[in-house]
Amino acid sequence: MPQRKLGRTNIELPILGLGGAGQTPLSNPGQEDAAIAQIHRAWELGIRYFDTAASYGPSEEHLGKVLPTYRQDVFIASKTAVFDRDGAWRQLERSLKRLNTDYLDLWQFHHVSFEEELDEIFGANGAAKTLEEAQEQGIVKFSGITGHHEPDVIAEALRRYPFDHTLIPINAAEIHHPRSFIPGVLPIAQEKNVGVTAMKVPAYGRLFRSGALDRMHQALGYTLSQKGVHCAIIAAENVAQLEGNVRVASKFQPLEAIALEKLEQRTAAAWEENAFYRRWT
Repeated sequence: MPQRKLGRTNIELPILGLGGAGQTPLSNPGQEDAAIAQIHRAWELGIRYFDTAASYGPSEEHLGKVLPTYRQDVFIASKTAVFDRDGAWRQLERSLKRLNTDYLDLWQFHHVSFEEELDEIFGANGAAKTLEEAQEQGIVKFSGITGHHEPDVIAEALRRYPFDHTLIPINAAEIHHPRSFIPGVLPIAQEKNVGVTAMKVPAYGRLFRSGALDRMHQALGYTLSQKGVHCAIIAAENVAQLEGNVRVASKFQPLEAIALEKLEQRTAAAWEENAFYRRWT
């Protein structure tokens, strides 16, 4: 797969990472064998970026059964949605234990949706203190913030704090939202050289089921052609789907402006149903 540097982290990674939640056995109880098989296959296919979170069911535990073997060669990202200092420390310690590792490459504040949450994170007893202490101790390498509700909140976070990374929704329907993450966050991320990973690339497959797009080559091609996007994470329902996603990523070539415009025209009438995640907080 092609590789890109993840912003100012200077870490070079394949353009496709494996999502650890959603329509995947990684985050579903009772599917350990399928999850472990998929993680092993992802490694074999060249995936090195594995995304998870404290709230993704058994996802961290599943990854922790496979990734320690390859620890020096993989990039593990986890998240916390607990924004006070002590609570965030407890979640970080649990994540490390479940992932069977003594450090995270990337630790992120998870689905931050409101300015009040930023105030809590950056308050006197906020989770930013945990992040800084963990980085000082070598437990966390890089910092990040994620969100899929309000781009202004993520943009404000990037202005208020020197985050290394952000994880945001970037897809061919998102561009039509009146407050899109594409113009709302990407320019400030580029200005500050923040690493950007795209999520919700096929909108949980709804972009295909609605007929707005045909296949993954269009969805991933649109996302990875956006200026300032370094990588995309996509969950896979099974190994065959994972293999298909990797094939598409391996053939990726940036789309020209006219091709991007044609994809946007196709999604113009269906953007609202495909932006369902914007209502999650």
